Amino acid sequence: MKMKDCNKKYKNMFPEFKEVIATLREQNPHFSKMFEDHAALDKEISLLEQNLVNKINDDIELLKRKKLRIKDEMYKLLKQSDVRTE
Repeated sequence: MKMKDCNKKYKNMFPEFKEVIATLREQNPHFSKMFEDHAALDKEISLLEQNLVNKINDDIELLKRKKLRIKDEMYKLLKQSDVRTE
């Protein structure tokens, strides 16, 4: 995901960490992978939810939980990194 797209998509998710996100995406391969995985899950969930047949689907719920776990781990890394940069 390009940084420009990243800013549009995630500016509301962690607005206080905008600069830290950019730095971690460049310097931390694990964070960058999580970021890409989160974006891919978001896209997959959106596509599945567009089909009414999938609205009540346990697979979507599993994907949402996985996406949330990634987001939580990203937040932990952001908090740790933010403390180190102050």
